[in-house]
Amino acid sequence: MSPCLNLSEFLNYLANTAKSDSGGDNTNTLPPINKISTELGISVASLREQLEVAKALGLVEVRPRTGIRRLPYSFSPAVCRSLSYALAVDQTNFEAYSDLRNHIEESYWHEAVLTLNKSDEERLKQLMNNAWEKLKGNPIQIPHQEHRQLHLLIYHRLDNIFVQGILSTYWDAYEAVGMNVFADYNYLQTVWNYHQTMVDAICSKDYNTGYQALVEHKELLFHRPH
Repeated sequence: MSPCLNLSEFLNYLANTAKSDSGGDNTNTLPPINKISTELGISVASLREQLEVAKALGLVEVRPRTGIRRLPYSFSPAVCRSLSYALAVDQTNFEAYSDLRNHIEESYWHEAVLTLNKSDEERLKQLMNNAWEKLKGNPIQIPHQEHRQLHLLIYHRLDNIFVQGILSTYWDAYEAVGMNVFADYNYLQTVWNYHQTMVDAICSKDYNTGYQALVEHKELLFHRPH
């Protein structure tokens, strides 16, 4: 087995407790660290090191009164930490990650939009209204939160934790490199016109038109004025 797939004693312990959890929510308070140490046959010092790794991966949380608590699995923390390091080394890595995210959104577009319901459509319309109000207001505001929420909402019903992790982490990186403070008004109007086409297409079930708008507006990111 590849070394990257070899789990530590504590991560194996976590996985086994998750599999045996009868509560169904995959969240559970774990025994004290001394008890786990004895059960696994490793020192407390070694267990603490492994516990820190689990915390960094978002698998557990440790609080003074509640102790160690296993969390539902999410792909985001691991992706976020690795991407944060990549951006610290070279911020142009954001362009490569952005390209990956674009391909994922394009690949899953038709599958994602078919899962949306009327409530989702109304929420998309509301996000569009909020965005236009900000863009046409005085003073003008950048509708970054609406931008993030709109894209994530389109894909939020996909039953794929890895896709969700990659997409949500993209927006954290987007903010980290300062893309959310970009203020060229003509560029923003163009982007949101494409978003309007996407939302209108989703609501009218014209998914191919929405897909074309998605693909075309992604190209704007790489040709935006500085």
